[in-house]
Amino acid sequence: MGLEEKVRALLEDAQLKERKAVPDALQNITKERVRLILTLIDRCTDDMVDTVFALLDDQQSSWFPKADPSLKFCDGASIGHIGAHIGILQRGNTRKLDREGRDYWVKPLCEVGAVQRVILLSDTGYFISGHPIAKSPNSAYRLDKEFMELLKTPGDKLDEEVRAWIEEDSVRKRLKLQALMAVKASRQIDKKHATLISTCIDVYMKSFLPGFEVLYVDDQDGNRITKDAQAKLKKAGLELILGDAMPDVLLWKTGTAFFWVVEAVTSDGEVDLSKVTLIKRFLQRTLPDAKVGFTTAYRHWRDVARRQGKYKNLAPNTYLWVQEDPSKHFQIVTFDDQSHSHLTFC
Repeated sequence: MGLEEKVRALLEDAQLKERKAVPDALQNITKERVRLILTLIDRCTDDMVDTVFALLDDQQSSWFPKADPSLKFCDGASIGHIGAHIGILQRGNTRKLDREGRDYWVKPLCEVGAVQRVILLSDTGYFISGHPIAKSPNSAYRLDKEFMELLKTPGDKLDEEVRAWIEEDSVRKRLKLQALMAVKASRQIDKKHATLISTCIDVYMKSFLPGFEVLYVDDQDGNRITKDAQAKLKKAGLELILGDAMPDVLLWKTGTAFFWVVEAVTSDGEVDLSKVTLIKRFLQRTLPDAKVGFTTAYRHWRDVARRQGKYKNLAPNTYLWVQEDPSKHFQIVTFDDQSHSHLTFC
């Protein structure tokens, strides 16, 4: 039985029992309340109101067959689930909303941080943040916790809370946190990143960066700065504070002010101009004379083509290394860089 048939059966069962398929309030929040909040944050259409209301549903068990039995619809629902909830359960139609309309009823809510992207891990039955697997049938959405609190805000505090919630800095912070959570979640699934980092240390560093030692590696979840790494950073004269940009691998030429950064790219995160600026700021805050080199590493040439064919974002005077072609690396030189205007003949 397909999704639409199952949801129509839920609707018919409710009708036979002479009760509503969806209560007037979910988690003590009515559609009228949802509409008011969405109007105040300039995200109010009938489809978006019904999307939020669907994602409040803690009465239905999760519609993912492999979800843990304790999970509810509100813990994570796919585009198809949301469309069926709206079209069939809420509106009593025979078909779900067209999934192609998701850009109009889900994406705008994600853009302001009201809705989070999540994915169901089939082996655990639980959701984690982000959509790390493209076009996965387990990709889903849920309401952001802060947005849930906004929906429950008392009337006398509503204007103040809404203003704070839609303030640009608040939106940016919320989206940045979601992005960080998504990266962390992605690494739970994609072990290719940790493997590439390991290869960069075992092969690239030993071949091209003799005399350097590893200060810091970001290849795992949890506490990103171990006590051992903190001690090494201190020994090198570096002070890490909140907000510092940390690379996948930070290397140090012992006893000098020379450092090297390696970014291992399996999805994104190349050494671009922004990364160069942030890393230099971090190093030179405590070591004004610090010098640093940079390498972007990929697993395959096809990864280079896929990323650079679209973004072309490798910073000048940095290096490129490809795991499947490990015996050489390539310096990124711009045509107007006079320091590299000479030609080398073989």
